[in-house]
Amino acid sequence: MDDQSRVKSEARLKILLSHLNTGNTSFSGLSFGVPCRQASAPQQERNDYVIIPRNPMFTPRITSREQYSRMYMDSIQDPSTFWGRLAQDFYWRKGWNTSQPLCKYNFDVQRGPIFVEWFRGGYTNICYNALDRHVLAGKGEQPALLWEGNDAGQDMRLTYQDLLSYTCQISNFLLARNVAKGDRVCIYMPMIPELPCAMLACARIGAIHSVVFAGFSAEALAGRILDCHPKVVITCSAFKRGNKLIDLKTIVDASLQLCLDRENFSIDTCLVYHNHRASLREDTSWKGGRDLWWQDVIPGMAKEAPLEWMEAEDPLFMLYTSGSTGKPKGVVHTVGGYMVFSAVTFKYVFDHQPGDIFWCTADCGWITGHTYVTYGPLLNCATCVIYEGIPVWPDAGRYWQIVDKFKVTTFHTAPTAIRTLEASGDKFVKKHSRKSLRLLGSVGEPINSKAWWWYHDIVGEKRCPIVDTWWQTETGATMISPLPWGWPLKPGSATLPFFGVQLAVVDQNGNEKHGACEGFLCIKGPWPGIARTLYLNHDRYEQSYFKTFSGYYTTGDGCKRDNDGYYWITGRIDDVINVSGHRISTGEVESVLNAQDTCAESAVVAIPHEVKGQGIYAFAVLVQGATPSEELKRSYLLSVRKEIGAFAAPEVIHWTPGLPKTRSGKVMRRILRKIACGEENDLGDLSSLADSAVVDDILKSKPSQ
Repeated sequence: MDDQSRVKSEARLKILLSHLNTGNTSFSGLSFGVPCRQASAPQQERNDYVIIPRNPMFTPRITSREQYSRMYMDSIQDPSTFWGRLAQDFYWRKGWNTSQPLCKYNFDVQRGPIFVEWFRGGYTNICYNALDRHVLAGKGEQPALLWEGNDAGQDMRLTYQDLLSYTCQISNFLLARNVAKGDRVCIYMPMIPELPCAMLACARIGAIHSVVFAGFSAEALAGRILDCHPKVVITCSAFKRGNKLIDLKTIVDASLQLCLDRENFSIDTCLVYHNHRASLREDTSWKGGRDLWWQDVIPGMAKEAPLEWMEAEDPLFMLYTSGSTGKPKGVVHTVGGYMVFSAVTFKYVFDHQPGDIFWCTADCGWITGHTYVTYGPLLNCATCVIYEGIPVWPDAGRYWQIVDKFKVTTFHTAPTAIRTLEASGDKFVKKHSRKSLRLLGSVGEPINSKAWWWYHDIVGEKRCPIVDTWWQTETGATMISPLPWGWPLKPGSATLPFFGVQLAVVDQNGNEKHGACEGFLCIKGPWPGIARTLYLNHDRYEQSYFKTFSGYYTTGDGCKRDNDGYYWITGRIDDVINVSGHRISTGEVESVLNAQDTCAESAVVAIPHEVKGQGIYAFAVLVQGATPSEELKRSYLLSVRKEIGAFAAPEVIHWTPGLPKTRSGKVMRRILRKIACGEENDLGDLSSLADSAVVDDILKSKPSQ
């Protein structure tokens, strides 16, 4: 970093660090050690700060604001030294080129092609660092994975030695099928131990894994297979999700037939794990010569397997995420940067301590499952819980029963799950101890204040800090998060940037704003975990993330920054409604609705309005026992008028029994917009919905306008 850049960097840090100055023991309106009223931040339903006193039983990794400030400044001003030091915790077969900067990049399309490189010239293997390294250090008998099946009584325990041996057997099978470095392997499996093992097996030999959520339709799976052309597909015969039986193999067969029909593409090998808990072999569809039973071939493979030493910028995996054009984007992450960033964020964000039992409820079909079920925890020699089922099977106490069973210390889940469990009532939580819990996490979407307080007060019993994290598939790991102990937590705020993350709030012209403000959330400068490209489509990568605001990575999210430097995610940039010239975030209106005691969750979309241009149409799901009424509607409208303004009051409140969601919990607003606008005959593809029947329920409950 040259002197001019260093001066600019120090200026950018000045505002943030002024709030973290250890000589100042309070934020604006905030005294450390007690809850107090919020001075200036976006509207919340309950305006307290929360500070969880440090647990005297252990020493946090970040013990003070001073330590965070110092480390953050180091990470921005001298990233080569900062990340180079942290990367030394891992085994490198060959060190990176120290005669060159640790990171090279270009974020400005006007200066040339976008690129990012970290640890160039270094050779390593993420599977070795996640498994072999710990076994060689004498930790082979430590539990690595604690698996809980869909139905109570189904469980499994794998040590690090078990996991290494199993992974090597899968690697040897892939090698025997001529899978080599750079080949793609598609994994379409439920949350069983074989899923992370298959991911690690690919990483061990340099194959690029593409995990597809085991709930996507044959059509969606075919699109991903045709994009990446895998040499092998790994799947499962069937599995149970709650009381539903899902026949995965039939879906795979249909998908592969679509690939053959459309592009004459076929695979030679489909490896099928027989899930005896959900299916019989004789009932499983089969294609001889292509399909192989896992149990017939894997146990006979050697339990030691060779390693492919990977250059730091070699691809590790691709993961498909939704795109604005409708065609999924194959986000590509590379070995070195992702390894370091996923491990370091896990270590600090969750304050991982020896002996912790970590449970992230995400599916490995999503980036959260990659980073905080598989790679991040295992790189830190953590013990992780994996659960095959759903939060409410057989009842809404299942999560807490599992927490007690495995003595989970860190629990990380999505706001959608939190709101679902909140709506089921406190009794399901309180009948379980949860005494082992010391830290709670939230991921996947901004958490509304009401759900945050329930999570804090009821689940965490007011003693567990909540790390409300913000990040994306493309960022690889957590980008904004509180560091848990002794920090002021603001319900609904993701808080402050992680090490190495330079946030910027810009206006519609790309001009950076300073101090308390609102605008588009961007990132200036690279971090190790950033995705390097989109598979076979670098032009789309540049168009999607770097052309909107030159010189910045564009997240696609809007945000507010308050007077304390805290960041509040306000929703996707395209989730903005223009009512009579007022730009209103859908998330802002939803936050008010969700704060009502009778509202379990809500979703807001725009509808055409003859006078205002656009009006607001709100879908609201009531908690159990609440009844729709005109009086209730009036109270909701009054709350919106009071909290935001009369211009933000919905034209319609549609009481509905549920919302259309993908299997990852994302609300399909496209469908809601169609329904709100009276386009029920043109809803499009519903195959990605977790429950397509909810659409009929919404249509039946639609009010006359």
